[in-house]
Amino acid sequence: QLQLVESGGGLVQPGKSLRLSCTGSGFTLDLYAIGWFRQAPGKEREGVSCIGASGDSTDYADSVKGRFTISRDNAKNTVYLQMNSLKPEDTAVYYCAADWGCGYGPYYYNMQYRGKGTRVTVSS
Repeated sequence: QLQLVESGGGLVQPGKSLRLSCTGSGFTLDLYAIGWFRQAPGKEREGVSCIGASGDSTDYADSVKGRFTISRDNAKNTVYLQMNSLKPEDTAVYYCAADWGCGYGPYYYNMQYRGKGTRVTVSS
């Protein structure tokens, strides 16, 4: 069974950092582009970032550009989302998703495989 598993969420103060991880269970991520999207309470899903299978292409939503960095370590079968300078409006459940490319951007929630999410709360 092909599964994506997110981890690293939690409660953090504004201005602080978190690093989310996305690992593959049952398949190797290095064949896939990995996207992140989020859904805040009462709001629509929002594409956040995507990285190509080889890691040489990345894309970011304007709302996170300059603060978030996506990266991958294919040897560890893991994709990371480093989130710096967090704001209360970054509070959401964050999901990773996998497909053959980032062409869905920014609608990464339409990618073929999706995890169950990890909750991030930014609050003082």
